[in-house]
Parts: sequence; structure tokens; C-alpha cells
Amino acid sequence: MTQALDLFASCPKGLEAQLMQELVSLGAQATRETVAGVSFEGDVEVAYRCCLWSRLANRILLRLSRFPIENGDDLYRGVSGVDWSEHLAPTGSLRVDCRGEVEGVNNSHFGALKAKDAIVDQMRDKSGERPSVDRQNPDLRVSLVLAKGHAILSVDLSGQSLHQRGYRKEAGAAPLKENLAAAVLYRSGWPEMAAQGGYLVDPMCGSATLLIEAALIATDTAPGLVRERFGFHGWQKHVPALWKRVRKEALERQQQGVARCNASIIGVEADGEVVQRAVNNIQRAGMSRVVAISVGELATLKCPTIEGKPGLLITNPPYGERLGEEASLLFLYQYLGRMMREQFVGWQGAVLTGNPELGKRMGLRARRQYKYFNGALPTRLLMFDIDPQWFVGSASLDGEGNAVNAAPPKLSAGAQMVANRLRKNRQQLRKWVRREELQCYRVYDADMPEYSAAIDIYGDWVCVQEYQAPKSIDPDKATQRLRDLLSAIPEALEVDPAKVVLKERKRQSGTDQYQRQDRKGTQLEMLEQGCRLLVNLTDYLDTGLFLDHRPMRRRIAREAQGKRFLNLYCYTGAVTVHAAHGGASSSTSVDLSATYLEWARKNLSLNGFSDRHELVRADCMEWIRDNNEQFDLIFVDPPTFSNSKRMDGVFDVQQDHVELLDAAMASLAPGGVLYFSNNFRRFQLDAGLGERYRVTEISEQTLDPDFKRNPKIHRCWRLTQLHQDQPEDPSQPKAQASASTIWGKSPGS
Repeated sequence: MTQALDLFASCPKGLEAQLMQELVSLGAQATRETVAGVSFEGDVEVAYRCCLWSRLANRILLRLSRFPIENGDDLYRGVSGVDWSEHLAPTGSLRVDCRGEVEGVNNSHFGALKAKDAIVDQMRDKSGERPSVDRQNPDLRVSLVLAKGHAILSVDLSGQSLHQRGYRKEAGAAPLKENLAAAVLYRSGWPEMAAQGGYLVDPMCGSATLLIEAALIATDTAPGLVRERFGFHGWQKHVPALWKRVRKEALERQQQGVARCNASIIGVEADGEVVQRAVNNIQRAGMSRVVAISVGELATLKCPTIEGKPGLLITNPPYGERLGEEASLLFLYQYLGRMMREQFVGWQGAVLTGNPELGKRMGLRARRQYKYFNGALPTRLLMFDIDPQWFVGSASLDGEGNAVNAAPPKLSAGAQMVANRLRKNRQQLRKWVRREELQCYRVYDADMPEYSAAIDIYGDWVCVQEYQAPKSIDPDKATQRLRDLLSAIPEALEVDPAKVVLKERKRQSGTDQYQRQDRKGTQLEMLEQGCRLLVNLTDYLDTGLFLDHRPMRRRIAREAQGKRFLNLYCYTGAVTVHAAHGGASSSTSVDLSATYLEWARKNLSLNGFSDRHELVRADCMEWIRDNNEQFDLIFVDPPTFSNSKRMDGVFDVQQDHVELLDAAMASLAPGGVLYFSNNFRRFQLDAGLGERYRVTEISEQTLDPDFKRNPKIHRCWRLTQLHQDQPEDPSQPKAQASASTIWGKSPGS
């Protein structure tokens, strides 16, 4: 070495030991591992090689000075102690990146500004010219780290972070960083497998980061070859001839590596648009000859013929940040594990997961685990020997010791209890469901309090609504119980795991109410008592069909013949469809949401109703106060609370129900009936209403067998004018009323 430079390579936490080995292989001397990096020595050529060849580092820094500071003046003097003319031309540009803080300099922006002033002032005093500041493409990038009363001043030789190879212009959400992908491949033994012409398969390859990094390793391609610029290109001590030689050598190695590479690198991804992005990335990396990628589901993946060569199944499954993805992820991991046990026996497996608990659902015991960070997100690398001795559960073997029909892992004790309860409930409801010809019903509603969720069947789909756990419950324990519940569903209810949707039902407030949770837009058609209704199981907290109101819809249909019907707070119009199906002469449905009214329009059209059924977008309170029409049958089902920005004020069902019902009763034609319902658990109907109208609570009559376990799901009342002849309720036996259920005239008065 002509001159030993004081260098530092930064990296994500968890990669330090691997990075140190890599740097030694690139010629680094006097290496010393620290948190999130490695200190080392080397000449300019070593620095160039590290920038070009390091697959694990974020940055290569040339340390210039380390000095104590107590305030901004100390920082200014310390930075001024470096001769900046050795590193930057007077007419060049610079950028200062500062992180950390010390006493007297507790703001990174202030620290960067102070350091920049010191550099600019010194160069202006010496040459009469001053460099400019360029945040995007500076000639010199300066790094300043403040910690423990000291400042470390460095020149950033890498420029942009080295994990940004230059090939990935397109990536999805939470993409896997390139240097972490390389670290995972190293841990998985891919370099040795690639040298033997082995196979690598990523069944959920996304934007192809793992595939491309594997190809770069297999072809001995320097990860920095695609990059057009490094930080040292504007550095005054840059030696272009030396850099040209180092890069030329890398190009020659790549040509030789591609020629001798006989490894097979295969990727599969279900989303065609994502596959196209991956193909573009592969082409930019120059690895199209080495990587094969196709559109396909995990279920269609087949193990390639390996002819005695080693194989590695490696993947980074989705992390599942959005509402509802926990269920699909659980089943995804279960299926991935089953596929590995059934098709990839004898291979190595590596799964980088942001949900390590889900790894336990794969039916394989990991032989090793490593902790990494993908950016700020903690992850775990699970390493598997895909061999029957590591399987969780039973598997029969053929004559050659291969797994045949490997059994899925057994349900935990808790999951087995849930499965037993689900089977029992479904069996009890089976005759009723068949008799009523129902596709949608509730099969479980927190029957066991520790497994607190509602489980609804929608045809061949299952919707799980997790109730928010009390703060007294350990979150980890609550999550474990939820996973037990989810794992029990496919077997107990005989449903495809891909058709289980999870939602968290908790108290909504402010702008959280009725907010879109996803944007899949998939609506399923369900049949209920002759009516076709659309549901959406993914995009909103509610599905578009309140299952507990099924008896009320049935009642409305029976009573609607020839009547003018009003549906106030109509939601998706399911009750209106039933009224129309029952022969209503006309209907008016009012709601403030354009989304729900469009949904209601679809529901009506799906059943052939449109001409005589009006949809009105309005604030229901304002609309009913101003209404002059008369209706024979009215259904009022308001929300517990609403503060939509399209309303002048707020609506609270407890405070505002008297005004609402008085206005609605003013629109009720002589001899008409109004039904009022709400699901506020602590609701108390104002006793004064019984002095003006005949009010009968019918809550118990509006519960079907699937909601008998939860009688507090809603409360319903039947209201008529006080002095009209009381029409007989056709759905109920006579003499049902009692002093506890009727306000107005009490028995015997």
C-alpha cells in the first residue's frame, strides 16, 4: 500500500461480522467491528474496490479528523483544521450530512450548517473563490457524526448509499434492500451452491431483488458496475487511471463469470404488473441470461429437476401492514411450509420474515435464525434443512426416504378448542341455514372470551372480525390467540385459506369512521331470501350487509306490499331491496355517503329495481326535518355517532334520537309503521316518546338463531301513532305486549 487511509464502512445492524469478512477479502487491513459498521485501513485502490465490490456496505467513508467539541465554535474550529483544498476544488460543490448530537450542538441541521460555513470560509480565504452547495450531485460529500462529546469528520467516497446499485428503478412497498438481500444469500450458502451449478427458487420474488443479487454473486459481477457515479469522482485525490484499471478488471471478471455460470435462478410472482417491473430491473442489471421469472401463484410452483445439484428455496414474504392481511399471511406461511415439505425435500430453505411468529406455522423447525434490519424494520432470517427430521407433524416416507403427503402441523391446544366450537356451532345452525337458504350467517361470536372475534360465513368466504383486546391483555398473547383462531378456521369450516379475511373491529372516532381500509374493490354477490346483495369483504370495516338485521329485512319485505317506503340512513340499500322485493309501490333511500348510495344503486339494479326507487344524497337529519312527503313504512337505523365533514354539526344517537324520531313520525302516513334500530350498547330510549306515540320494543323478535348468543347486538322498536287503531303485527302472536315493552297506555288503564 502506498498510503494507509483511515476508512470506515457503514452497514445495517446485524451485518457487521459478514461485512468485516467481505472487506478482508477486498484487501482491508486492521479491521475492527463496531455497531453498524467496520473500521479498517487500506490505500486508494482498496477504497475503490470496496466501493465497487462490497455487497453489504452502505457507505465507504475516509476519516479526516476526530476532535472534541462542546459548542458550535468548537465544531467550526475543528472543521477548519482540515485543509479542504486537498479534497475539493474552490469552484466545486459540496454537501454536508450531519447526524447525532452533542452538548451545545443538539441539532443536526445546525451542525451541518456550521461545518459547511467552516469549509466555505476557509476556501474563500485561501483562493478568493467559494464552493457552492448541491444537495443532489455534489462534487464532495462530507459526513459529520456527533457523539459522546466528539465529532468525526469524513469524506464520503461512495456518494449515494452503496445498496442503491442502480438497477432497481421500480420497486413495490417496503422493498428488500439490496445489501440485506446479499447478506441473506451469503448466510444461506448461495455462493458455494452457485459455484456447483445449483438451483435457486424464489416463489414470491416481488421486484426480483433476491434474484438479481443471487445472479450478481453467481456471475462474479461487482454490484457497483451498473452505477454511473461514486462519491470519489469529484474528490481532488481521485486517481482516474487507477479507478479505470479497477473497473476494467471487474468487467473482465464479469464476462468470465457469466460464461462459466451454470446456476439456475428462478422467480415466480403472482402479480403480472410486479413481474414486469422485475423484468425491467433484471434487464438493467444485465442478468436476463441468468434469471428466469414468470407469473404464477405459490400453489402452482413445482420443484425443478435438480439432477443431484444443490437447491435453495429463498424468499421474503409480504409483511402485511394493512388491515386484514394477518389472516392471509398466516395461511400463506402455512402453505409455504407445506409446499416446502412436500416438494423441496433435500433442499435448503431461507425465509426472511418481518413476522417471525408466523414462521412457527410452517411445520418446519428452523436450524438457525439471524436478526437483521430492513431499513428500520426488524426482520428474522429463518434457515431450514428441508428434511423430514426437521418437520413438525408426521410424514410418511417412500423407499428412498423422501417425504410423501407430509402432514400439516397439528393445531395448538387453543386452536383445537376453537375448531371444535366452530364445528359444533355450524352443525347446530346447519338445518336452519338450509331451510332459510342462507349464504351469509354468523357462526361464532366470541363464544370463548379469550378468543374474541366474530366469524361470519359469506358463501365460500369467511370474514373474521377481531374485537380489540382490552389494555390489560398482553398484546403478544392476544396476537397468539388470534393466530390460533385463524389456523383453526380452514379445517373446521372447510374453507380455502385464501378466502379468509381478517378485520379488527374497534371503537372508531374522528376521521377513522367509515374510512377505506383497502382498494381491492372486489364485490361478491350473495343471495338472501330471494334478494341478490353485493358485499365487499376487504375494503371497509363493514361488509355492506349487516347480518344481524336479517330478521328486520324479512319483516320489512312482509309489510311492504303496496306501500311507500322510506329508508333513512340507508347504507348500501339492502333493506330497500327487500322492501322492493316485497312489493313496495315506491321507495326513498337517504344517505350522506356517495359510495354507499352507488352501492345501493347496484343492489337495486342487480334485482331489477330502479324506476320507482329514489336514492337521495343528503344529511338525514336535515332531510327529514324538511321533508313534506308521507310514507307508509319507515326504517330508521342511524349510526351511533357521526361527524362527517359534509354535515353542519355532529350526530349522536343518544342525544339526537328524539328530534330524529319526531321528525320521522311527522312523515309517517296515517296507519303507517316506523321501525327504529341502533347498536349503541348503552342506549336509553327517551321515555317521553311513549307519551306521543305507541312504542313497542321488538329487539328479541329481530334476532335469528345465529345472533342469539349476542342479544345486545342491536335494539329495535316499532312506532305507530298513539291514537290510530293499532294494526296487527303479522309476524307475531297476539297478546305479546307487556308493561315493560309498551309505552303509552299501560295494561288496565
